[in-house]
Amino acid sequence: MSKIIALSFFCLCSFAAWADIGANTRPDSHAPIGVMGDHTHEKGEWMLSFRTMTMSMQGNRNGTSSLSPEAIVQAQANAFAGMPMQPANLRVVPTKMTMQMQMLGAMYAPTDRVTLMAMTSYKNTEMDHITFMGSTGTQRLGTFSTKTSGLGDTQISALIKLGVDSGVSWHGTLGVSLPTGDIEETDQILTPMNMRPKVRLPYPMQLGSGSFDLISGLTYSNRGANYNAKLGWGGQWRSVWRVEDNSDDYRLGDEHQLSTWASYIVAPSVSLSGRLTYMYKGNVRGKDALVMAPVQTADPNRHKRQRVDAGIGANWILPNEDYRLGLEFTVPVWQRLSGPQMETDWGLSLGLQWSPSA
Repeated sequence: MSKIIALSFFCLCSFAAWADIGANTRPDSHAPIGVMGDHTHEKGEWMLSFRTMTMSMQGNRNGTSSLSPEAIVQAQANAFAGMPMQPANLRVVPTKMTMQMQMLGAMYAPTDRVTLMAMTSYKNTEMDHITFMGSTGTQRLGTFSTKTSGLGDTQISALIKLGVDSGVSWHGTLGVSLPTGDIEETDQILTPMNMRPKVRLPYPMQLGSGSFDLISGLTYSNRGANYNAKLGWGGQWRSVWRVEDNSDDYRLGDEHQLSTWASYIVAPSVSLSGRLTYMYKGNVRGKDALVMAPVQTADPNRHKRQRVDAGIGANWILPNEDYRLGLEFTVPVWQRLSGPQMETDWGLSLGLQWSPSA
């Protein structure tokens, strides 16, 4: 992975040597590609975008401490020992999850103050598991994987300019997430009794929220009053509010994100960036009655998480100025999970944006 990142940065910087960029275009006029809804447009302008994002999760932790699969099932058995009515023990432990998402977006500004944005996605998710034999003990029975793929939820938002002055800009975000992603995905699992039924998969393997969710946010950017200034910075708050239960009687946890970034122009067509992001996600409220496997991902109370990511990225304006390529690689520097839950290892975002010149 490190070789891929290094090669990408080398290509960006090398090509910049002959790219001819106009005086009114900065490579850092957009935030790092992992930031959504980061900029607005002038009246009549529009933009299309394509992003591909990959996130890798491996291993488990509770709080800030890592746990082995055996420690998870043994701790669960000890916690419930002697209780007159025991909940189902955790006998299936996820060990690795990979999520890939392809996102299509469009932006259009009907006025100088308002930019409309729509984005939809296609998701591919795979999760590996270990099944332990019987109802107690730490003897491994076997492994299995579950997979889902399909259309995710669709977001429609309005970006409203709140102020622009000498390279400084503010805009707010108001929108809604439409439940276009399926929440009744199934796959075959391996049970502790060595059976392989096809069941409703837990919440992280579903493709959407199943509910109409509100989106809000605020974005700040500062690129200096002087166009020749090479340093820029910005910040964003963005939240998704789950305001209703879906048709299966639950709602996903609210999501909140705070990002701050800085960029530096290393060539007329290339800027490099660094970003810090704090993320919070709440527990699932309610419960899908058909999600009942003895695995932590099926427990509504094991989804709350907090995480701080550090990211490095690059923006590259292609020679004709209509296209912009963005790349960002992120790794967690701190995470606290109400677990046991799977911990995040890394994320990679690559995007191409097309905005025709006037």
